[in-house]
Amino acid sequence: MKVIAVRFKTGGKSYFFDPGDIDIRKDDHCIVETVKGIEYAQAVSDIQDVDESRITVPLRKVMRKATDADDRQVAENASREKNAYRIAQEKIAEHGLDMKLTDVEYAFDNSKIVFFFVAEQRVDFRDLVKDLAGVFRTRIELRQIGVRDEARSLGGFGSCGRPLCCSEFLSDFVPVSIKMAKEQNLSLNPTKISGVCGRLMCCLKYEEEAYEELNSTMPALGDYVATSDGMRGEVSSINVLRQIAKVLVENGDDKELRDYPASDITVLRRKKGKRGGSHASIAAEDSPEMLALLEDEAKEKKSENNRNNKSGGSEQGGKKDHQDKNRGGNQGGNRDKKPHNNGKNDNRNRDKRGKGERDKQSGGESGQS
Repeated sequence: MKVIAVRFKTGGKSYFFDPGDIDIRKDDHCIVETVKGIEYAQAVSDIQDVDESRITVPLRKVMRKATDADDRQVAENASREKNAYRIAQEKIAEHGLDMKLTDVEYAFDNSKIVFFFVAEQRVDFRDLVKDLAGVFRTRIELRQIGVRDEARSLGGFGSCGRPLCCSEFLSDFVPVSIKMAKEQNLSLNPTKISGVCGRLMCCLKYEEEAYEELNSTMPALGDYVATSDGMRGEVSSINVLRQIAKVLVENGDDKELRDYPASDITVLRRKKGKRGGSHASIAAEDSPEMLALLEDEAKEKKSENNRNNKSGGSEQGGKKDHQDKNRGGNQGGNRDKKPHNNGKNDNRNRDKRGKGERDKQSGGESGQS
């Protein structure tokens, strides 16, 4: 099936649309029909054939190529967004809300305005929504995002000197853990492995599978090993990429460090504890900075779960329907569960009543006899 991939915001997800008979190419701007209404988008691919198993049929269509009037409309919206940002900042201060406004987005047809914000806790912004609706006379949505989304929206440069991955090409955020840094034998210094968002860098995920495969063929630090030349000793360091281990071998009464390929080493006794990493990096995990980073990760996961399960006000944004479905699913699960438990209780009660009746009958029969 012929489709074209479009993107609505830089660094955002790309979506397939049906180009129909419209001759549209990569980087062209176009007007598309979405669930939320008419939107302005940019093609991020040429027209391509895609297997129907990869798409949801029927696809929505590209309405037309963007005209000069459409481009002017988008430019006007961008100017309005700056004014809306300033007004929203003032209103947030008036209401004394603990939230940080990060971005404002006008719908192409001005049917609504979406305000993006970051907050550590759940925010009740119903009064703020009413105030903003009174000022702008259109539909208002407030959407809470995480610090990673904030970094994607604002953009910037990473410690590598390149533009942030999240604002350049990443369409989805994948979970990143300290285990990945250990697997790659990186220093557990938060300033080295954290991005501008203050969370673990997304790029730790890129080589995780390769390191897992390479580490599976390597001995761990502290393992007692035998080598191909008949020596024995303890592994003091490893080079995963070169597949070489440095072993402190026992040479008579002396000990010396020798390099051996992983293929020339046989593990005789494993060291108790975790594999991978270095002694220094494992100890660094208990540093105050690393503990703070781990705590931030836990808070982010908790706040994300709260956002998925609760609606922060009258307008929660695009996630509201999804949250309502989640709540409905949870309630449905409870409804299914309660009758099941009640059924067990009813069965127990019926068994007790039946036993009591049988006892009475037995007593009556004994009296009659």
